[in-house]
Amino acid sequence: MYTPRLKEKYAKQVIPVMQEKFNYKNMMQVPKLEKICINQGVGAAVADKKLVDQALEELTLIAGQRAVATKSKKAISNFKLRENLPIGTRVTLRGERMYEFLDRLISVSLPRVRDFQGLNLKGFDGRGNYNMGITEQIIFPEIVIDKVNKINGMDIAFVTSAKTDEECMALLKEFGLPFKKS
Repeated sequence: MYTPRLKEKYAKQVIPVMQEKFNYKNMMQVPKLEKICINQGVGAAVADKKLVDQALEELTLIAGQRAVATKSKKAISNFKLRENLPIGTRVTLRGERMYEFLDRLISVSLPRVRDFQGLNLKGFDGRGNYNMGITEQIIFPEIVIDKVNKINGMDIAFVTSAKTDEECMALLKEFGLPFKKS
């Protein structure tokens, strides 16, 4: 039976380190990664409907799971936006796919970012979650650059069961996310 590399690493290395660092009495107290949410806003989709379809295909390739289109909630005449118009894409990863995506993000995609200095430390929300933005989707190896019409960015949210930002940061550092040196 196959288990993702980072899931194994969590069980064998991360849990003992976190228990020692934060003095957890029980291994069930150790925070864990619950889900990874990836959102992509396609603002230019107001003029060209095909852009959302392409963004859906790309996000599905990146995540390894079918992405869904997000629709506008209300009409804004200044942006020529009508209600229920597809305006972006999103996907929520859990379980094995989540660990696979995180592994690919850490080991392949982030090193391909131009002038990469590390992840920003300001992405923590105060409740044990971390958000980061990526400016171009072409850093992922699944995307064929020749087929890309428009370069889009995306937001990635790491939702953990940690109670504080300190616990969340320790957890993500143990997984191997490269944060900036403060």
